[in-house]
Amino acid sequence: MSTRKITAADIRAMKGRERIAALTAYDFPMARVVDQSGIPLILVGDSLGMVVLGYPDTTHVTQGEMEHHVRAAARAKPNGLLVADMPFHSYETVNDAVKNANALVEAGAEAVKAEGGRNILPQVNAIIAAEIPFLGHLGMLPQHVLEEGGYYIKGKRESERQELLADAQALADAGAFAVVLELVTGPVAAEITQRIPIPTIGIGSGHGCDGEILVTTDLIGTSPDYIPKHVKNNAHLGDQMRVAITDWKNSVLNFRK
Repeated sequence: MSTRKITAADIRAMKGRERIAALTAYDFPMARVVDQSGIPLILVGDSLGMVVLGYPDTTHVTQGEMEHHVRAAARAKPNGLLVADMPFHSYETVNDAVKNANALVEAGAEAVKAEGGRNILPQVNAIIAAEIPFLGHLGMLPQHVLEEGGYYIKGKRESERQELLADAQALADAGAFAVVLELVTGPVAAEITQRIPIPTIGIGSGHGCDGEILVTTDLIGTSPDYIPKHVKNNAHLGDQMRVAITDWKNSVLNFRK
């Protein structure tokens, strides 16, 4: 486990040198466990909407909720870089993007992530100009699930491949320190990885990226109802928790003085 504080520049410098393992954390205890496991990048993701808050998708997560969970995770004082998702509608304008990114930093984030490429480039430029490190997110964009009608693998069509390549290059040129590629076809994710000078961190995008990120509750098996099929090493802790709770409940019900 590293005892040195990791920065966005450190993550960028891992390109071509060291694979990047990243996980989510939404509160103090999970941030501490993830950090003690030596994870260099910890994301307070808006995935908390589904796996913590019970929303049907990420579009319901508010700026206030993100700040609340960032504060909780930041109290763990992780050595890993603490990145916060910018929630839906929080970066529609340049002014909104800078204001809300600064609010997440004030809550304890050390970098922010937002979904999109060239379509949000003015916001990305403004965030970076405000000296806030920026993590990109391309491919399947959870905040757009309603308008797209579901979750789809991106890059199957040539037009999508070209758009992804152009978006990734634009984010790299703007100064993003890395980019998440979610549900991008393996060949296109590998091509992006080879073409841009910053790390790619995949989720459900094959093994050609510079690293991988997972929702921690998916990995340990405590996410409610559904575990994505790209999560291979599920620890099934949810099942173990149900057994422990049931055993305890039965011991209470069957107690005899």
